Amino acid sequence: MREILLYFSLKYHGSWEKIYSAILNKEEVNYEEARKVFESYKGSNFITILDENFPDYLKNINSPPFVLFYKGDLNILNDPKRIAVIGSRECSNYGIRACKELVEELVENNFTIISGLAKGIDKQAHLSALEKQGHTIAVMPCGLNNRYPISNSLLFDEIINLGGLVISEYPDDVLATKDKFGIRNRLISGLASKVLVIEAKSKSGTLVTVTHALYQNRDVYCVPNTIYSDSICNNLIKQGAKLVENVEDIIEDF
Repeated sequence: MREILLYFSLKYHGSWEKIYSAILNKEEVNYEEARKVFESYKGSNFITILDENFPDYLKNINSPPFVLFYKGDLNILNDPKRIAVIGSRECSNYGIRACKELVEELVENNFTIISGLAKGIDKQAHLSALEKQGHTIAVMPCGLNNRYPISNSLLFDEIINLGGLVISEYPDDVLATKDKFGIRNRLISGLASKVLVIEAKSKSGTLVTVTHALYQNRDVYCVPNTIYSDSICNNLIKQGAKLVENVEDIIEDF
């Protein structure tokens, strides 16, 4: 069955819906062909939902990935304290400073930092984790032979070389397209036990991740912003997200 999951993943470019449909409808497949594909696959390392080292907490989210392709240290998925740090691509200096200081203190308290390798807050979260020799996980909206955004290619390599992890549910050569970002974001929140929002605009991938987090029963934290900012963090706090002024606001919940 593990061979079949890889076969369908490569065939349907990692589409959860198509893989699930194929399995549910018992799509006819040549098992010998599937085994040959499995044995000849020379791409990134991968684990399937059937493997013992596939994290249980990820199995229980809505639309769990059947296959995860990865580069780096897979053992990081077992780190007990995992927090997603997300925010705007077009972030302010205030957002960068808050992200840097909070992430550095989180790493000092043995938190693993999860984000999406995008510009802005995502990039700063990964960088700050690496600067403190901490663990960080980047979740990609494309296959691992591609770098998105291309401006973060060096950071992609640094995460792997410095003991971090880069993962994707898409086979190696799949390109990033608009529809994949929202789908990817369920994994960012799903991999974490808590989600920290630094800055977020009303129409953004950050808000999509927050929505996934709420469906997945993940705690959501927000750094407040000024009343003159277009960030919706203050509104999220009004709706029940926990206000974060310092790292102790997060640590005390662990």
